[in-house]
Amino acid sequence: MRKSRILTGIGLAAVAMITLSACNSGSPSAGSGGGGEQTGGDEALWEVATEVDLEGSPTYDRMVERDGVIVGVKNDQPGLGYEDAATSERTGFDVDIARWIAASLGFDEDQIEYVTIPSANREQALVNGDIDYYVGTYSITDARKQQIDFAGPYFITGQGLLVAADDDSITGPDDLEGKIVCSVTGSTPLQRIRDEYNPGDAVEYDTYSQCVEQLKAGSVDAITTDEAILAGYVALEPDVLKIAGEPFSEERYGVGLEKGDTAMKDYINALFTDGGDVWTALFEQHLAPAGIEAEQPDVEQ
Repeated sequence: MRKSRILTGIGLAAVAMITLSACNSGSPSAGSGGGGEQTGGDEALWEVATEVDLEGSPTYDRMVERDGVIVGVKNDQPGLGYEDAATSERTGFDVDIARWIAASLGFDEDQIEYVTIPSANREQALVNGDIDYYVGTYSITDARKQQIDFAGPYFITGQGLLVAADDDSITGPDDLEGKIVCSVTGSTPLQRIRDEYNPGDAVEYDTYSQCVEQLKAGSVDAITTDEAILAGYVALEPDVLKIAGEPFSEERYGVGLEKGDTAMKDYINALFTDGGDVWTALFEQHLAPAGIEAEQPDVEQ
């Protein structure tokens, strides 16, 4: 049974100090279905690893001690990190990246607890040890690296604008003068739009779904965040919403980790580097249907 809660406050053998004697190390076994062990009759993309020993990682030691993983995620981003209000089912590219990591470390779905954390509280949740790692459209920045570490990047996108489908007055960020723009508290897109452009006003909420409701109600003129996020909302309501113009930044998504946990960072980077087939299958399942084009990026060394 999947677990979730919300906090509104606040090859692998190449990696040093890692010993994986399992034959199932989180790499795909076969098939193109997403979401781990079995999907609609397709063979699994990965199986839960056994006999994992990740030396020198305090994060992994905590997981083993509690016999479970606590992952920070988003819950309102279709195609990336989404939670069905009726069933509490978690789906999306980021959610499956989190599952893949957990499985490679020896933890199955019943041992994963998903914690929904607003953008403004992500660093503090990692610093406090409230979560083991965070996977949720988390842009790698130098400012954030002062408090935490990142594995990856595992995806690259760019900042864009979401507007009403019948609005032709906005074709890019230079058209925002006199307009009201919405984004989420603590996000890099919100800071960029304020620092580098000249909107009439920039309002902020805890979640992008709140911004979408404001846009549909006519209370704001545009939403700004990464195009991968915006495309998910367009896919849900293509007659109501559209993306305006081209991306105007580069956002590199990483897995947020405790500062100084080099063993875990190296482990996840090796998993990404060796797991191109898994990455491609997850991308094709979750993001390609929304019209997004991308290639798996190289991780930071």
